[in-house]
Amino acid sequence: MNKDLVAIFEYLEREKGIKRDIIIAAIEESLRVAARKSVRGLLNVSVQINSKTGNIDVIAQKEVVDKVTIPDEEISIEDARVLNPYCEIGQWVDISVTPQDFGRIAAQTARQIIAQKLKSAERDVIYEEYRHRINEIISGSVKRVVRGATLIIDLGKVEAVLPDRFYPKTEKYNVGDRVQALLLEVRDTEGGGAEVILSRSHPEFVAQLFSQEVPEINDSTIIIERIVRDAGYRTKLAVRSQDPKIDPVGACVGIRGNRVKNIIRELNNEKIDIISFSEDPIQLLQSALSPVEIKKISVSEDGNDISIVVSDEDYPAALGKRGMNARLNGDLAGVELHVQKMSQYQAVMSVELTQLAASDDPSLDEPLAIEGISSMIIESLSGAGFDTLRKILTATREELAAIPEISVEMADKIANKILEQIRKKRV
Repeated sequence: MNKDLVAIFEYLEREKGIKRDIIIAAIEESLRVAARKSVRGLLNVSVQINSKTGNIDVIAQKEVVDKVTIPDEEISIEDARVLNPYCEIGQWVDISVTPQDFGRIAAQTARQIIAQKLKSAERDVIYEEYRHRINEIISGSVKRVVRGATLIIDLGKVEAVLPDRFYPKTEKYNVGDRVQALLLEVRDTEGGGAEVILSRSHPEFVAQLFSQEVPEINDSTIIIERIVRDAGYRTKLAVRSQDPKIDPVGACVGIRGNRVKNIIRELNNEKIDIISFSEDPIQLLQSALSPVEIKKISVSEDGNDISIVVSDEDYPAALGKRGMNARLNGDLAGVELHVQKMSQYQAVMSVELTQLAASDDPSLDEPLAIEGISSMIIESLSGAGFDTLRKILTATREELAAIPEISVEMADKIANKILEQIRKKRV
C-alpha cells in the first residue's frame, strides 16, 4: 500500500496537476474517523501520512503524569521521556497506536478519497485553466468513443467531451485522431466534478477559425456581424470593415482564396459564403442570394417575413437542398424567408386578376389611374384602348406587351400595381 500511495501521489501531481498535500490532507481526515473507531478511549486521535514513503501512522495524545491512573489518557514521565527526552509533567506527547489491521482500512479509505478528491481537484483545475477560455479553439486527441459517437478528447491534464450532436454527422473520428474544437462551456457534473464541453458544429467555431486565419478579424478591423450555419454543409457570414480601404470579403477570402481554403479544409469541405453586411435586410438578402436575381419582393407589416419570387431556373439554387439555402439566408437577414417560383406566382396572380376582373367594383370602369405607374405608360395604355382597370385585367400579358412602350416585365408590374391599389382600397 505504501508504494502504491506514493505512485498515486506522483501520478496525480505529474499528470493531473493536483498537489500531493491536498490528497494527503483529505485521506488523513477520512482515516481519522476510522482510527477513532479502532482505538476507542484514546484522546486527540489523528492520522499522519508520510508524503515520501506513504507510511500511515495513527497518533493519539497522552498527558505526561507522575503516576498513571487513566492508562488511555495518561503516560508516566519515565515512558514519555523515552519518546521525548525533554518533556515535562503536564505536557502532552504523541503516541503511535496504529491498529494491526489498519492497513486494510487505510487502503479502502484511500481509494475512495483519492477518487473523490480527484474529481474535486480536477474540477478546480478545469475551472482555473478553462473557464476564461470559453469560445476559444483548443485541440486534443480522441481518447475513446462512448455512448454511440460521443468523443472523449484528451487535452493533457483533463479530458473534454465532444458530444455527437456537437459535431457534423459528415465527420468520423477514430481513437488517436487529432481534433480542433470550440470550447463551448465548462459545466458541473452530478458527481461533483466538472467537464469541458467542446463543439465543432457551433457557428462560433467557424468565426474563431476566421479569426485565426484573417489578421484583420483578429485585430477587429473587420467585424463578423452575423454568421449562420448548417454544420457539415454550409456556413454564411456577413462581414463589414471599419477601414474603408479594406474590402472585408476579399480579406476573408485571401489571395487566390488561400485563407478561406484553409478553413474549408478544416471543416471537411463545408461550403462557405462570405458577403458584405448591410443593416437593410432586403439588401442583405440580395447579396446573399447573388447571382440569383429577385424578381419580386414583399415584406410583411411587422418586417419579420419576406417573400421573394425568382425565376423557375433560379428556384432550386435560391431554395437549396432541403430548403437549407433559404433558411440560412433568412436567418442571416433575421427574417422568415419564403421563396416562390415565378410560374407559381404568376399562376396565383392570374387567378386573382381573373376574379378581380369579374367583380362588380365600379372603380374598375373609371378612367385609368394606376399608382406608381408613369403618366407616359398610362397614356400608352389608354391610346391602345386599355383605358380602364377592367380592360387591363382582362387582357393577357402578351396583349399588353404588344404596346411599343410596354415590355412583358412592365405588364407584370402594371398588374401588380393594380392589385396593390385595389387591396389598399379595400382594407
